[in-house]
Amino acid sequence: MSIAKPTAKKQHNPNKAVLLSILLAGLGQIYNRRYIKGVLFLILEVSFILTLGSFLNHGIWGILTLGTLEGTDHSIILLIYGLISIILIAFAITLYVANVKDAKKDAIKIRDGVKILTPREALKNVWDVGFPYFFVTPGLIMLVFIVVLPLLFTFTLAFTDYSQYNQPPRALLSWVGFENFERLFIGNDGGVWRDTFVSVFSWTVVWTLVATTLQISLGLFLALIVNDPRVKFKRLIRTILILPWAVPAFVTILVFSAMFNDRFGAVNTDILAIFNLSLPWLQDPFYTRIALIMIQTWLGFPFVFALFTGILQSVSKDWYEAADVDGASRMQKFKHITLPHVLFATAPLLIMQYAGNFNNFNIIYLFNEGGPPVRGQNAGGTDILISWVYNLTFELNQYSMAAAITIILGLIVTGFAIFQFTRTRAFKEEEKT
Repeated sequence: MSIAKPTAKKQHNPNKAVLLSILLAGLGQIYNRRYIKGVLFLILEVSFILTLGSFLNHGIWGILTLGTLEGTDHSIILLIYGLISIILIAFAITLYVANVKDAKKDAIKIRDGVKILTPREALKNVWDVGFPYFFVTPGLIMLVFIVVLPLLFTFTLAFTDYSQYNQPPRALLSWVGFENFERLFIGNDGGVWRDTFVSVFSWTVVWTLVATTLQISLGLFLALIVNDPRVKFKRLIRTILILPWAVPAFVTILVFSAMFNDRFGAVNTDILAIFNLSLPWLQDPFYTRIALIMIQTWLGFPFVFALFTGILQSVSKDWYEAADVDGASRMQKFKHITLPHVLFATAPLLIMQYAGNFNNFNIIYLFNEGGPPVRGQNAGGTDILISWVYNLTFELNQYSMAAAITIILGLIVTGFAIFQFTRTRAFKEEEKT
């Protein structure tokens, strides 16, 4: 190792190294006599400017203007180019900041007379310390373009006027600010979007709470019964109760869709016909919603049942014996021993059940495609937010409105999950360890 000379310590100026690095990446390292590192930074910056300079310029122009010539400029492509340019610039800024910090750190070491590693020692140190980052970085970069870029595209699309009647390249898109959100919340277009959003959002909340709570309650009730020592043939009963989980969900939904058919379904023709009844399961939103809740309860309770069954078997019998000695009733033992233990162990998974049903597209679409239609709304009577977004995107071509609703949907799910997870005792106990 080489040590900076005492005379060089006072003359070496870290501020000068920082200024040189800001002017051109690598100059600060060259000033610090770290020639290999300086040349590498210099090559990276020059290569970035020469190869991507024109693309970045075109991309930034595109995302700001979304095109100027109708029939020639494609606003969507320009928007994507602009987002890619922003990501590349973010990467470049990160490397540039790293270049400045590195130059300043080495300059301070030289000024203070700290030992400076030789190129071979520095390379070995970088390999030893940065070994994990060399393998993680390619995956992170890929993640940015596969996950972050589509999210950014959806986010930005919500602030444009992209619709069925305004599609590029025939027409150019424009930035409209929060106009799409105002149509949803204020109803400045006559109230159609606001009324539909309120209706769909309300049903989504009711659907999530009622369907999920019923499947959890039924799963817990059956698990308690099967776990009772007085019940015989436990294995057979557990096998029968888990069978609905073994059948693919989409098959079960299609079968139930046929069973609830108004004209030839088994529910009307074979079951309700005994009581001289025939209900419009697929024509009246009220009955369709009831059918959907019953089907989701049937689909969801086996998983909850299996989950609770395993947890109940881990509850110590000594607790119940101590409760019997204290004269606790069956309900008191359930309230103070069984339920807290079960919820403590399963709270994160139960929260995921609610979040999953909030975005449960399959059952809504496969059963009746979100129908029946409702007069004065552009969503079906059983559409939830996610199925409404699907219809807006692939059937009505209201892309910007679909993107705006997607942002709202994402914020709701994210906020709900963060709020619930941070208040779950299991996570609080984990933080204390």
